[in-house]
Amino acid sequence: MFKRVLVLAAAGAAVSLAAHAAIATGAAAPDFTAPAYLAGQPFTFKLADALKKGPVVLYFFPAAHTPGCNIEAHEFADASDKFKAAGATVIGVTAGNIDQLADFSKEQEHCAGKFPVAADATLAIAKNYDVVNATHADHTNRTSFVITPDHKIVFAMTDPKPDAHIDNTLATVQGLKH
Repeated sequence: MFKRVLVLAAAGAAVSLAAHAAIATGAAAPDFTAPAYLAGQPFTFKLADALKKGPVVLYFFPAAHTPGCNIEAHEFADASDKFKAAGATVIGVTAGNIDQLADFSKEQEHCAGKFPVAADATLAIAKNYDVVNATHADHTNRTSFVITPDHKIVFAMTDPKPDAHIDNTLATVQGLKH
């Protein structure tokens, strides 16, 4: 019995670690404006403007054209129609390899022109969301947020593996009442 309780406690700790993010649910999302790319075209992304249209899935990724980030971008692109059907905007933000974001945003094996990615060259956005990587201070943690139109964070998750970010953020936006 003690062994079973210990295993369950360890599993619970692992889940809570994966689900932990810097800004707690219920907190106000810091507003930001950033240079971004959609299908290779530059524009300025404004969180406040995106929230006027519905919820926003804000995901931070360490760097463009790296293995985990490539997978995550591709999975968000594959699910983009589902996010749009739920009324959500997806935006990826990174400080890593920002000189490659124009290509990353349009390449079929990554974002495929389905959602924008924004550059956070000074890590100002990452600092406001408290997602700067402790080991690599010029990168962010892989962290996803769902933000409602009233600027509230209703979902937050930090996990180095990209797999669960898409499913969890999609389930959250699909569960919101518009």
